[in-house]
Amino acid sequence: MVAPLRVGLAGLGTVGSAVARMLVESRDQLAERAGRPIDLVAFAAKDPPRDPKVDVSKLKKFDSPSALATDGGIDVFVELLGGEGDPAKSSVEAALGAGRAVVTANKALIARHGNALAKLAEKSGASFAFEAAVAGGIPVVKTLREGLGGAKVGRVYGILNGTCNYILTKMLTEQRSFADCLKEAQRLGYAEADPTFDIGGFDTAHKIAILTSLAFGTEIDVEAVHVEGIETITLADLQAAGELGYKIKLLGVASRTDAGIEQRVHPTMVPKGSVIGGVDGVLNAVAIDSDAMGLVLVGPGAGGPATSASVVADLVDLACGRTSPALGRAAARLAKPTRAPIQRHEGGYYIRLAALDRPGTMAAIAKAMAAENISLESIVQRHETARPHGGDDPKSAAGPATVILITYATNEDAVRRALAVIEREGVVAEAPQLIRIEKS
Repeated sequence: MVAPLRVGLAGLGTVGSAVARMLVESRDQLAERAGRPIDLVAFAAKDPPRDPKVDVSKLKKFDSPSALATDGGIDVFVELLGGEGDPAKSSVEAALGAGRAVVTANKALIARHGNALAKLAEKSGASFAFEAAVAGGIPVVKTLREGLGGAKVGRVYGILNGTCNYILTKMLTEQRSFADCLKEAQRLGYAEADPTFDIGGFDTAHKIAILTSLAFGTEIDVEAVHVEGIETITLADLQAAGELGYKIKLLGVASRTDAGIEQRVHPTMVPKGSVIGGVDGVLNAVAIDSDAMGLVLVGPGAGGPATSASVVADLVDLACGRTSPALGRAAARLAKPTRAPIQRHEGGYYIRLAALDRPGTMAAIAKAMAAENISLESIVQRHETARPHGGDDPKSAAGPATVILITYATNEDAVRRALAVIEREGVVAEAPQLIRIEKS
């Protein structure tokens, strides 16, 4: 009989507990798939399992993840501690340095240290797998690394954060403010007490940096990702987008351009009828455009069951002897990415202006756009109820009019210059809102 794959697990939180439970409850099924048993034999955790139904009494316990990582009684070290620093980093390094296979769901660790860890794994001959690090239960890492054959990827993009997608969906469907929907997301456990990492776009940035490497054969370059969050999105923006045939989603986008590899995270207008536009709530979606095909993968992007399924899928691959270079090719063959600055981005734009109701305002806006050769596909103007400022300030005579501009494809730098001129002219009551439009 083939010897079992012996698993050491670091971390027994939501995902760790779900992995432990799946390994026990699905042991026979997994053994059939893998051709050998996959046994959880040891663990390291500061706290008891998050799931009280998980019994660790018969497992060997280690006081530190690093001690577990180098123990001769395990074949694979599963790191589910989280965070880009220690103890996650040091324990993964220890395991790989000892030639021990590693499976992780830690996107921050991969985004920040993935290049070095891939080299270490290669040097020691250890396998390094991280399907669960991006989009939870969606097998996008395997798809990009192994499933496209010789297809050349031109763009990979998608909804990579369920918290943001939930908030934007609730705002639109229930006509509620960002603040209200964020509070509900926190109450339901979709958002942390400090939600900055999610709503600020940083979680998505880590994930798109990893996908960029896999899609384009480059080293991970998370510092190259342009990041904007959803904090400035208003119900008025969502409503206007809907009237124009769009939805607003926080997207991570990586594209191959003439200027280099473009990596960006920002609120984006996508057509209502597109697959991405139809993905609501806490679901994730990843679209891959290549010269051979286009495909969209949709599924749960977080949570114990979905993420644990991806972790266990990596374990099944290891048990079967199916391994691949961590980032899709030998570390020495990963190219240094040429960064395409966001200023070089070309596309259509949604612009919302709070235009002051006085002579010359529209002329100033039109002049600024024309000076940058920006063509407008549509202009929508709405007058709001006057704001009772009082005093002699001529700007307070009436409330500002909401002016919405949709541009044809143009250069981001040109749009930014035009908006800077409009602000300097003093014809708007607040900073302009700018949202990119993504073709799907």
